[in-house]
Amino acid sequence: MARRRTAITISLPPEIAEDYERVAQREAKNKSQLFRDMFLRYKKEAAEQEFYELQRYGAKLARGKGIFTEKDVERIVFEGR
Repeated sequence: MARRRTAITISLPPEIAEDYERVAQREAKNKSQLFRDMFLRYKKEAAEQEFYELQRYGAKLARGKGIFTEKDVERIVFEGR
């Protein structure tokens, strides 16, 4: 049967390690669960940031082609039909 968990080791300055333990206690989570939650939150925020960057890039390209509104998009989509 495959392992369902892999242990990792991280190194933290003592002040951060103490804060980390306090947060885990306050949240009533063990340190592993707190880390998993933090990592999932990080991944979610990174994905959102990537989405917004792509959105800004696409908007810039659209403006460069004279596309400013949803009506402009509809016009382009349906003009060849």
